[in-house]
Amino acid sequence: MGEKTGIRMSGSAEVSRARVGRVVTALIAAVFLSGCSASMWGSADENVTANQLMATPAVDSAVPKPDPREVAIAEREHPKILASFGGTYEDPEAEIAIARAVGRLVAASDSPGRSYRVTILNSPAINAFALPGGYVYVTRGLLALANDTSEVAAVIAHEMAHVTARHAFARAERAEAAAVATRVVQDIVQDPAVARMALASTQMSLARFSQVQELQADAVGIATLVRAGYDPFAAARFLTSMQRYASYKTAARDDAGADFLSSHPSTPERIVQASAVAEAAGPTEGVRDKEAYLARVDGLMFGDDPVEGYVRGREFLHAKLGLGFTVPAGFQLENTARAVLATDRGGTAMRFDGAEVKAGGDLVGYLTSGWINGLDPASVRTISLNGLPAAVASASARGYAYRIAVVRLGEQTFRFLFATKAPTPAFDQAFVDTVGSFRSLSADEKTGLKPMRIRVVTVRPGETAEVLASRMPPLERPVDLFRVFNGLGPGQQPVVGSKVKIVTDG
Repeated sequence: MGEKTGIRMSGSAEVSRARVGRVVTALIAAVFLSGCSASMWGSADENVTANQLMATPAVDSAVPKPDPREVAIAEREHPKILASFGGTYEDPEAEIAIARAVGRLVAASDSPGRSYRVTILNSPAINAFALPGGYVYVTRGLLALANDTSEVAAVIAHEMAHVTARHAFARAERAEAAAVATRVVQDIVQDPAVARMALASTQMSLARFSQVQELQADAVGIATLVRAGYDPFAAARFLTSMQRYASYKTAARDDAGADFLSSHPSTPERIVQASAVAEAAGPTEGVRDKEAYLARVDGLMFGDDPVEGYVRGREFLHAKLGLGFTVPAGFQLENTARAVLATDRGGTAMRFDGAEVKAGGDLVGYLTSGWINGLDPASVRTISLNGLPAAVASASARGYAYRIAVVRLGEQTFRFLFATKAPTPAFDQAFVDTVGSFRSLSADEKTGLKPMRIRVVTVRPGETAEVLASRMPPLERPVDLFRVFNGLGPGQQPVVGSKVKIVTDG
């Protein structure tokens, strides 16, 4: 929620936004990191040092070395990426699982002389991307979704294709040219309708340019996968898991309409192409290496890191801050590095984060300090939330209705922001119930909070998806989640004697 919807965020609560600059280097955050959100990832050699894996050629090659300018850009952006994605994730077994795939891929790639530096990010999001200069990033959330080494290799090969094709720079140059064209249109064309049409045409061209890049990277990646001896259908299989996970998260149908201004092709389009490319590769007995991979990810942290608190079903708990609250039924919680977010199907959005109020500061004064557009002064009042001092208010601006609460816990102050375009009694009740559930955690509760982890088990006779999911902690639709993370389709059951992943506490 920003100024356009009525709330001006400030300080630690401000939402950072990428800005398009006038030169290519200023486009890094907006263009380079848009590569493969919830898509595919990369890695390196078996010479593992800490969390960053380095893949370097064993012999000299005629392949040109990375442009020093690209490396400089990557080195500058690397600390920012670590800060945005929770830092690095330390897990030697996960690192080795990646490293073993990369050596084969680098040797089989079109640029075997190129070096790669791969970092596992401590984020539960399913994400991967690449920077120029061979910097590749993969989240632990993506590692949890993959089911065998060939799927990991497919992600790595895709990101390697982006690096070798210098897609990021091509995208940046195209974006810069489009920005110039847009300024010319806006300066010269007098008819607003014509100007809007020209701008829309430019945006569509840019979007399709990125989509073409993604499809190219998929095709090149699968070709590399085949040459390295991996199962060529791994890419289609992993893309299918991604699609099912997206549907699980949004509770949407698999055939939901594509966003034609998205920088990525729709997942079904990519799955169709990936399957066709794999079929064209001819008969192959490519390696999948499922059991070895599952053994490597057994114990992998799942979901939120303790530093950022935990989502447990409809409840958010933070041991270090010593707080917790619960959202009503129908809301889905998401914990991010900057805030805890929740939405429901009725169009209500919630944000919970820290407020910049000095210890002992006036809560009413904070609410009326000017950061809320459309504030109703008559709505501002102080209340007590489970013995904690708090203040609440209402606002209305730009077609949105807001309910705001700030509450003090110890020396820190936190805030809830609820927003909707269609305020109803249910909207007000959701706000009251959520804010009213805010509480201080007991010492036992804080001690008992431990991160969830992936555990690999063997399916025994009589164990269905429903039975295995019942062993997991409170999670949103656990049976659906179990199937998604084990590559099973709707209604499909695990095979007796096979290895599967479940989520456990600690």
